[in-house]
Amino acid sequence: MDPAEHFEVWRVGGCVRDRLLGLPIKDRDWVVIGATPEALLDAGFRPVGKDFPVFLHPQTHEEYALARTERKTAPGYTGFAFHAAPEVTLEQDLARRDLTINAMAESATGEIIDPFGGQHDLQARLLRHVSPAFVEDPVRILRIARFAARFAGLGFRVADETLQLMREMVDNGEVAALVPERVWAEMQRALAEDQPAVFIQVLRDCGALAVLFPEIDRLFGVPQVEKYHPEIDTGLHTLMVLEQAARLSPETKVRFAALLHDLGKGVTPADQWPKHIAHEARGVPLVETLCQRLKAPKDYRELAVLVTRYHLHYHRVAELRPATLLNTLEALDAFRRPERFEQFLLACEADSRGRRGYENADFEQPRLFREAFEAAVAIKADAFVKQGLKGKAIAEALHQQRCRAISKAQKAAG
Repeated sequence: MDPAEHFEVWRVGGCVRDRLLGLPIKDRDWVVIGATPEALLDAGFRPVGKDFPVFLHPQTHEEYALARTERKTAPGYTGFAFHAAPEVTLEQDLARRDLTINAMAESATGEIIDPFGGQHDLQARLLRHVSPAFVEDPVRILRIARFAARFAGLGFRVADETLQLMREMVDNGEVAALVPERVWAEMQRALAEDQPAVFIQVLRDCGALAVLFPEIDRLFGVPQVEKYHPEIDTGLHTLMVLEQAARLSPETKVRFAALLHDLGKGVTPADQWPKHIAHEARGVPLVETLCQRLKAPKDYRELAVLVTRYHLHYHRVAELRPATLLNTLEALDAFRRPERFEQFLLACEADSRGRRGYENADFEQPRLFREAFEAAVAIKADAFVKQGLKGKAIAEALHQQRCRAISKAQKAAG
């Protein structure tokens, strides 16, 4: 017998929304009405919630949460007091949720409880807040932007009145209270969505981008040379690059590196516009600062720095001398980490494609870079060891022979 049958339970949140949209359901969440923690424990449920009563079903291991209300007690996203009790109603529990499309409940028989018009907003393709209490939790700004990125392909947009509330939250300083770990967690999830560029655009539309990611925000309005960038605006180019990165790779590390690759253009002196000489070098400390502030994982930071520093080497690979090309491969640690070399190529290819009119163009750079790498990696140190070379002499001989191999590959490529 299912122990949940002893209680009034409703499916809630994303699983209801996604079923109504005809999307695959990844996780099912349940809310329990009129029960106590003791009753759930007696039925074999296992407690997992720290801040409020959440339990795992003893057989399915799905989450069952007691119906609860919440009250704002302090600034920021942690300043809430929760109240879970048998008298809390289903509608009261739904009222504390962020969006109307996430504030629906469904019974085991398929009955939908929709007190805030979620079904209407699904049809209208609107991301709309449930109540004025939306402004109490700044994490919701990041969540709305992430949902916009997830559902943009279905035609969803943020409702005008919700976007206005988000602007007010930014103006009131709520966003500044977000801790780096939470910002990074939401950003990483957003980068995994189908259209991550929409996440950045929504944050910019409400003013949160300037607070959370000022290095990205300052790119908008900065011109580039039209010959190479028909879209002209660096911020627009950045969004287009992120969009192309999402087309090319599901890896969030690649998408993150693509997003940050041109940060140096944001600090080019205005009297040098539209040129951005040495923007790669200027961008590296900006990438490092942003990653440190967000506490981004080391592998994300390393790839983003490499793409920022060497993306022009990628674009000009046909012009590089063999020694320069080999030095770049060594800086990428391509011989020990070929998977990161491939990530670098994908992020740089997204840069090539992230320009108006170039989205579906053919580029020779990936092939030329791979041919140089394959020629160089075929030269092994073992041969020099057999010749009796040692230490530094091996490294020098390996370097020279790899340069020759790259030179030969370049001549063969024409």
